[in-house]
Amino acid sequence: MNILIVGSGGREHAIAAKLRRDDPGASIYVAPGNPGTDGPGQNVPLSASDLGGLADFASDHAIDVTVVGPEQPLADGIAEVFEARGLPLFGPSRRAARLESSKVFSKQLMRDCGVPTAGFEIFTEYGRAADYVTGIEPPIVVKASGLAAGKGAVVAESVDDALTALREMLVEDRFGEAGREVVVEEFMPGAELSVFFLTDGENAVPLVPSRDHKRRFEGDRGPNTGGMGAYAPVADGTAELVEQARREVADPILRGMAERGYPYRGFLYAGLMLTPEGVKVVEFNCRLGDPEAQVVLPLTGAGLAEPMAAIARGESVAGWTAGVSTGAALVTVVVSGGYPGPYPKGVPMDLPVDLEAADVHLYHAGTAREDGRLVTSGGRVVGVTGLGSDLAEAATRSREAAARVRFEGAAWRTDIGHSEIETSAG
Repeated sequence: MNILIVGSGGREHAIAAKLRRDDPGASIYVAPGNPGTDGPGQNVPLSASDLGGLADFASDHAIDVTVVGPEQPLADGIAEVFEARGLPLFGPSRRAARLESSKVFSKQLMRDCGVPTAGFEIFTEYGRAADYVTGIEPPIVVKASGLAAGKGAVVAESVDDALTALREMLVEDRFGEAGREVVVEEFMPGAELSVFFLTDGENAVPLVPSRDHKRRFEGDRGPNTGGMGAYAPVADGTAELVEQARREVADPILRGMAERGYPYRGFLYAGLMLTPEGVKVVEFNCRLGDPEAQVVLPLTGAGLAEPMAAIARGESVAGWTAGVSTGAALVTVVVSGGYPGPYPKGVPMDLPVDLEAADVHLYHAGTAREDGRLVTSGGRVVGVTGLGSDLAEAATRSREAAARVRFEGAAWRTDIGHSEIETSAG
């Protein structure tokens, strides 16, 4: 099989590695990729935003399925570009990708489809939004409607913090077009759970549920990040709860989108909150999460290339399952000094040649090569996934390997999965 993966982060490295394990003889290309993907795959010097160039490559190389990793190309309409040329692509159309690219669209669809979520109001004017938040009790959730690189959601602990967030979005134009429509939500207490579905637009097949840690510092303190680590499986992500999420969340959304004329095909991420009132949706994404992909994919027993290619061809995956998941996986993300604030780039790195093993996977996220040497190029630099018979064993392997990643300013959390491990230890 000939496969093209679009993207350059840890998620795309994890996808490439998974597909290589599934099909050792496949021809796998990654555009533009990173130093880590140029191993399980072959890097192609094409930007993820070069939709025409990607389509040309897929046509010239007889690509059987193109897998889109990040959200932006989907929001930009890469599916339509490929469809117009008869090229199979795994990922939702531009209109379907609004499930992530427009929180206003997503919240209204959830309300219309009867999917449980936080109560919300929508604003485009600061004055009206300010009047509203001054009359409700914090915490208050303020979200830019559009794509904001994971930085457009604020959990305000006070009314003043909520007003500041609203001012940045609606007055100061901090997020540009993405912040010109704002969703103000009620705060939902509880534990978050990430559930990914592979869907053909009608059938939604769940992968192993996972949980990530977004806070920068130990004990889940400090600013939110794109993710400091993740683990799977999750004790409260039971088979019964996942089935409930499929029945009450994924299925109604898929029916609603199909009825509106934009069937959803690809990966569907449901970010769930396990509240005292039951399961509610925090948000949807139209792709695999990162770093969650770095623990979910190593635990996915079934091969993904064939069902993804079938979906890309418009076929059904009825009867397909993700296979039996055994053991546990935990990823520790090694970040640049200063992250999520300003941080240096181009810092030389040292990765021991024996770092990767059967039970340790290294995923590049923010790395590059300069004059033949590996250097940092982003805030989240690498993810180090440990595998084990249980989460404690996986955590030990992940943390020991993360400590061997060397570059000036390297930092990581040593407590990813702490609550789960403490609970299981009794």
